[in-house]
Amino acid sequence: MSKFNRLTIVAAAEAIAACNSHDDMSILEIQWDISQYCIETSSKAARVRSWAKIATELDPEVLTEVGTVSLSRAFLEMAIQAPSHVQESSIWKKLIAGLRFDGFEIVEEEIDEPSGRQSIFGCPATIKVNNLRRMMPREVPGLDFRETETELSVLLNRYNLTVAHGHLNRAISAFQRGEWSSANGELRNFFESYLNEFATILGYAGSGDSKAKRDFLGELSPPFLLPDYNEWHANNQKPQYVQGLMSRMHPHGGHPGLSEEEDATFRLQVTLITARLFIRRFDKRKRGLE
Repeated sequence: MSKFNRLTIVAAAEAIAACNSHDDMSILEIQWDISQYCIETSSKAARVRSWAKIATELDPEVLTEVGTVSLSRAFLEMAIQAPSHVQESSIWKKLIAGLRFDGFEIVEEEIDEPSGRQSIFGCPATIKVNNLRRMMPREVPGLDFRETETELSVLLNRYNLTVAHGHLNRAISAFQRGEWSSANGELRNFFESYLNEFATILGYAGSGDSKAKRDFLGELSPPFLLPDYNEWHANNQKPQYVQGLMSRMHPHGGHPGLSEEEDATFRLQVTLITARLFIRRFDKRKRGLE
C-alpha cells in the first residue's frame, strides 16, 4: 500500500497523462513493468484510473532513472516536473494539496545542467527542477496526518461526536480541493465543537458560550484542560494554549508574506495534532484509565 494518499496519486497520474501521449504512457508501462496490470483503452481517464488503482493497491517497486522506487513515488517524481500548462491547472492544485496532507511540499532547486554544458561566462550551466521535500522530520512521532485523521474519526464515531466529525470531514475535503478559506473555517469549527461536546458529556449544564465550556474543562476535578501544562488558567493573564490556538484560528484579515496555502497547511497540522492529544485524553477518561 502506498504511503501517499489517493488524492495525491490520482493527481500525479493525471499530471503525467496531461503532458504525455498514449504511446508515451505505454512505454512507461513497459519500463515500470506494470503492463500486465493495465487495461487496454483509448481513454486517458480510464488509463489514469488503472494507474491509480495499481499504485494505491499494489504499489510495486519499479525501475526509474534514479534507481528502484515504489510506483507511487515514480508517479510523483515525474509529475512534479510537469510543464507550466499543467502547473497552472486544477490538477496541480490537487497535487499540492494531497502532498501537503502527506507531509511533503514541492520545492524548486537549481542544479548543474546534466550535459555538463557551460554558460556564456564559463561556469557550469544550471537548470531549475522541482523536488519533493518532507515538511517535518520523519523521525518525530505522531506526524502522520492521514493516520491522525483516521484515529480521530474512530474516536469521534465512538462517542457519537457527529457535529465535530462533520466539521473535520468538511475541513479535510476543502483542504484537498485547495479551498483554503473554507478549510480554515471548518477547522476552527472543529476545534471549538469537540471541546464543547467534551464539556457537555463531562457534565456541563450551563447556558454559557464556548469560553464558559472551556473554563468548565479546566475547573473539573481532576481538570481536563491542564493548568500545569498551560493549556488553561483561571487567570486570563497567564499563557493559555487552548485560548491562544483559538485566537490563532480566528485572525482578522490577511498577513503580508504569508500565503493562504501555507497558513491552511499549518492550521491543518496543528489542529490535527492538538485534536489527537485531547481526544485520546477524553477517551482515556471515559474508559476510566485516568
